[in-house]
Amino acid sequence: MVTLQFNLNPVLALCIALAAPDVAGAQESSRLDDMFESLKSAPKSEATRLGREIRLELSKSGSPAMNLLLKRGRDAMEAGDTDLAIDLLSALTDHAPDFSEGWHARSVAYARAGMLGPAMGDLEYALALDPRNFAAIYSFAALLEQVGQQALALEAYQRVAEIHPHFDDTEAAMARIEAETRGADL
Repeated sequence: MVTLQFNLNPVLALCIALAAPDVAGAQESSRLDDMFESLKSAPKSEATRLGREIRLELSKSGSPAMNLLLKRGRDAMEAGDTDLAIDLLSALTDHAPDFSEGWHARSVAYARAGMLGPAMGDLEYALALDPRNFAAIYSFAALLEQVGQQALALEAYQRVAEIHPHFDDTEAAMARIEAETRGADL
């Protein structure tokens, strides 16, 4: 198995995510832009639906073969076969290097395999490609929290909340970090 290794700079990746403009790049559809805009102020039930739709759109590479690699990689993760997932998702990132969700998915596989450095590297790349991917930012925040970078993790969770105020347990994660660090310099 060939894996790419990046010189990891979580601060740089977080800066990319935090400084990301709210307007989409030229390749994103206006429908997706509208969905992201609606997500910011949608009530929880509507936000949950919109979030799922956005994640579905972000999971479309534009190539049936690449979509199949993503699906098989995710299926391998669900089955607990992280080595196979990493292999499949590495093939995906090799063949579709501009597909952000491929990098995000592989980062999840790396994290599950305990390979936090490569996971952070893939998230850095995913967020450079798509700074609005709230699930990737959330994954990045969770990794930062896991390695003891509470202040950066809190900033990343705050960015998730700006994009998708009702995503998973973002609010609870922010409250947890704030409680843990209350009175401590971040």
